Amino acid sequence: MSTPISSSSSAPLSSNALITSQGIGSGLNISAIVSSLTQAYGAAQNNQLATQQTNLQTQVSAFGTFSSALATLQATLGALETPSQLAGYSAAVADKTVATATASSTATAGQYTMQVQNLATAATLTSQAFSNSSTVVGTGTLTLAVGSNSTSITIDSTNDTLAGIATAINGAQNNPGVSASVISTTSGARLVLSGTTTGAANAITVTESGGNGGLSPLIYDPSSATTNLTQTQAAQDANFTLNGYPATSASNIVTGAVSGVTIDLVGQSAANTSTTLTVSPDTTAAATSIGTFVTALNGVLSAVQQLTAYDPTSKTAGPLQGNATLESFQNQLANILDTLKNGAPGGINSLSSIGVAANTQGTYDTNSTTMSNALGANLTAVGNLLGGTGGIATRIDSLITQYTQPGGLLSTINQGLQTGLQNVASAQAQLNAQLATYSATLTAQYNAMDTAVARLKQMQTYLTAQFNPNTANQANTSLGSGNLSTGG
Repeated sequence: MSTPISSSSSAPLSSNALITSQGIGSGLNISAIVSSLTQAYGAAQNNQLATQQTNLQTQVSAFGTFSSALATLQATLGALETPSQLAGYSAAVADKTVATATASSTATAGQYTMQVQNLATAATLTSQAFSNSSTVVGTGTLTLAVGSNSTSITIDSTNDTLAGIATAINGAQNNPGVSASVISTTSGARLVLSGTTTGAANAITVTESGGNGGLSPLIYDPSSATTNLTQTQAAQDANFTLNGYPATSASNIVTGAVSGVTIDLVGQSAANTSTTLTVSPDTTAAATSIGTFVTALNGVLSAVQQLTAYDPTSKTAGPLQGNATLESFQNQLANILDTLKNGAPGGINSLSSIGVAANTQGTYDTNSTTMSNALGANLTAVGNLLGGTGGIATRIDSLITQYTQPGGLLSTINQGLQTGLQNVASAQAQLNAQLATYSATLTAQYNAMDTAVARLKQMQTYLTAQFNPNTANQANTSLGSGNLSTGG
């Protein structure tokens, strides 16, 4: 006969009261299980996307290396593309106490005897002595003229001292080229007016008008025979001779006497003594420019080798091994470097003829002796080999521009790689969303199972308590291990 169930006995809990944490009913680590299953579910696609991303990023980096090497090489070509710039000249004066000189690319080789009679000077005028710089001189209008330029300065009670006049002259808006100062001597203070420009045409005149007449000691006007200021230095041109022929210059920086040469006159020659001005090809600068080019060229060649190499020992390939873009560039560059210019003077018709030759490593070596001989023998021919229309440097520059210019080959390739990376990122985002949904579905299913197990355990406990209270603990243990027993 069955035992009636008391209404006061424990009853199974509702489903909402069973689960307070995942796995509490089944004893399983649901979170870890779902994570592992989700990871396994998306592993193949995740690995595929990661591989695609790595490959694309590697190519972006590799093309970046290539582009950087090209930019470095292109920066060295400017000094080689213009033959006259490469075929530069240097100028030197034997006696540097007399003059120094520099030459531009328009100079021509030559040697000149030179003698300096006097340097170009600016005018200097000095006033009579006054008690001190605060001594009142007078009022009126001072007009200062240098050559054809002049300005009028009002002197009144606010600036009528010696120091005030100097300040007014220096601050004049249309100052024609006069600097004013006050010097203090044992005899008193004197106003000094100094021209800022050398040359005979830049003499200083000073006139005054109006006021109380006190400014008359500052007048210097040789045309009216009024020279109350003392001319301590006249404005004069430089006088010198080249190969015995006289020449003049308003400035001590002489630019027109020898074609393409700037002469800086610094001192007067000793009596009956001349010095030598020598203009010669500047092979040192040319050799430096060519050496810089070869270094950058080797940088490009080495970069291409590394990016396209294959190591049979490790069976690994460079990131751009077999890439058509680099292979095409390499072939075109090799054709340019192998240029043979027929009819070139002095046999200067190829890179090897100026000491730049390929080595067994696939780069280029420089023979300084061969280069020095070529530059010394015919610098112009070297310049024509490298620069100008059809020059090696000119053609390399054009080739690099095809690859690096906006919208060029490298720009197009980079855009494609960046688009690929964006597509991978988009695919990864979609996969992540799919895996999130998959994870949520698994979690719901395992939670449902966990709830069911919890209910069974609750039911076992209840039934055991009703029919055999002494075995309640045993029943609970059996259910937890997957066995359901009511005892009895």
